[in-house]
Amino acid sequence: MKEKLGNTRLGHALTNVVIPTFDIKQLQPTIFSSYEVKKHPHLDAFLSDICIGTSAAPTYFPAHNFDTKDSTGKVRTFNLIDGGVAANNPALIAIGEVTKEINRGSPNFHSIKTVDYGRFLVLSLGTGSTKVEEKYTAREAGRWGVFGWLTSGHSAPLVDVFTQASADIVDFHLSVLFKAHSSEQKYLRIQDDTLKGQVSSVDISTKENMENLAKVAEGLLKKPVSRVNLETGNLEPSKHETNEEALIRFAKLLSKEKHYRETSSLQK
Repeated sequence: MKEKLGNTRLGHALTNVVIPTFDIKQLQPTIFSSYEVKKHPHLDAFLSDICIGTSAAPTYFPAHNFDTKDSTGKVRTFNLIDGGVAANNPALIAIGEVTKEINRGSPNFHSIKTVDYGRFLVLSLGTGSTKVEEKYTAREAGRWGVFGWLTSGHSAPLVDVFTQASADIVDFHLSVLFKAHSSEQKYLRIQDDTLKGQVSSVDISTKENMENLAKVAEGLLKKPVSRVNLETGNLEPSKHETNEEALIRFAKLLSKEKHYRETSSLQK
């Protein structure tokens, strides 16, 4: 990671990014946001440190420790693990960061009101899950001790549970939010809940498995858009468009918005 990113810092990112992590010393989330770098210089860490920290999944990778300094020389120490502990689906955090910018009167969002979710366009990409496989039962879990919750076969049940719960509750919340504002078409969640075997593992990085994961992603493009059923919590296919068609629709909306902003800036 350090070889790839070198001395690139958060503030050097070509676009605005929001990266959630969890500080185990502070026992609270630490959000690395491009929007906050100027206001909080201690967050302008090396991207390599941030990425190593946010991917340090408990039981799989070690926690990551590093320091940063602000312009006065004040040192801030971070003790980070996987951001998925706090936000395995970071879509809500991203919306929160944009909302803060709107409240601050940012010129990037001058025409948007804080609760005008009809102007938000949210693309949420899942990393796949084994929900359909239903690999755990209460009868089985009732016999687990501490070790059983940490490892079962090739899985870590405790990690699976809290990451899936975190991701699903955000999807459920955003589905309710956008539906309440008659803006369901502005929220797109692309996820595969049918993973089985090696492609469902978080730590098998063989070339074969990477290629199989790529095939899963390509197959998702041709599948219909799925939305969470607010009563059952299950994903159900939509009859209106495929994921590929929805992505093209999003791209057109973004292109239109870019053209509008460029035209508006020329007229000032």
